[in-house]
Amino acid sequence: MIDFVVSDSATARLLQMISAGDLLPSTGGLRVSVRGGGCSGLTYAMDWVSGPSEGDRTFGNGAVRVYVEQKSMLFLGGSELVFDSGLMSSGFKIQNPNAKTTCGCGESFST
Repeated sequence: MIDFVVSDSATARLLQMISAGDLLPSTGGLRVSVRGGGCSGLTYAMDWVSGPSEGDRTFGNGAVRVYVEQKSMLFLGGSELVFDSGLMSSGFKIQNPNAKTTCGCGESFST
């Protein structure tokens, strides 16, 4: 079964957000999905949710949960969620080995 990896940097940032009260730590998590759109055809979506939906796969450790929709696993299998903190920008990014092309902003891709 192909996994989705939650990096140490993403785990640390999610833990910071949980401690700031942005997320209910008991059941909540970050849902990562793929939607049609964007400059390259597909785009990543990330939302806080109170718990998994039916069919979601759960990744992360016990303190941090990342839910990925089953249909999105077709595009995200083998990917890694990272939190990149730089001088010009910071945020969650998906390192996706399935993406054949990506747009300049990194939020859109095609397979």
